[in-house]
Amino acid sequence: MRSICVFCGSNPGHRPEYMDLARETGRLIAERQLTLVYGGGKVGLMGALADSALAAGGRVVGIIPQMLLEREAGHRGLTDLRVVSTLSERKFQMGVMSDAFLTLPGGIGTMDELFEAWSWAQLGLHKKPSGLLNFRGYYDHLVQYLDLAVSEGFQQAQHRAALLVGTEVGPLLDQLQAAAKIAPAA
Repeated sequence: MRSICVFCGSNPGHRPEYMDLARETGRLIAERQLTLVYGGGKVGLMGALADSALAAGGRVVGIIPQMLLEREAGHRGLTDLRVVSTLSERKFQMGVMSDAFLTLPGGIGTMDELFEAWSWAQLGLHKKPSGLLNFRGYYDHLVQYLDLAVSEGFQQAQHRAALLVGTEVGPLLDQLQAAAKIAPAA
């Protein structure tokens, strides 16, 4: 695995632990010598993630639609900031540039990105693994819903199992790297 796309909030959340998590994730991605691909924002979890990866010597590629460039304060200090026309183009480009997907806490935009990337794998459009970081139970209800969708016959068990769920970023990155068929970098 050479690159990982991280989906996360453009807001910081109400608990400082969320920003700490974003910083830890950026640092770990850089230490593993992976390219971070993300939504290109300078604020919230997105900004903390990118700043931390950059501070640790990492390569960071941001992809942001023109309409969000000012609203989300596009990060001008990245290795590469790509401005696209639409949210759909953003998600497509993030998918093309990434070998795996990791979702941190966020809102409905983060959910949109998670579900699109995960559904692409279910449809056979790619074979890239997706991970959901259920930090401090943030996604407990979502995980329950996904399991309910299986038990009620709306999701196949093998497709549900394709979304890796973890509670700590390091072990989840290990799982994603293993699923991408590349051993974790030393």
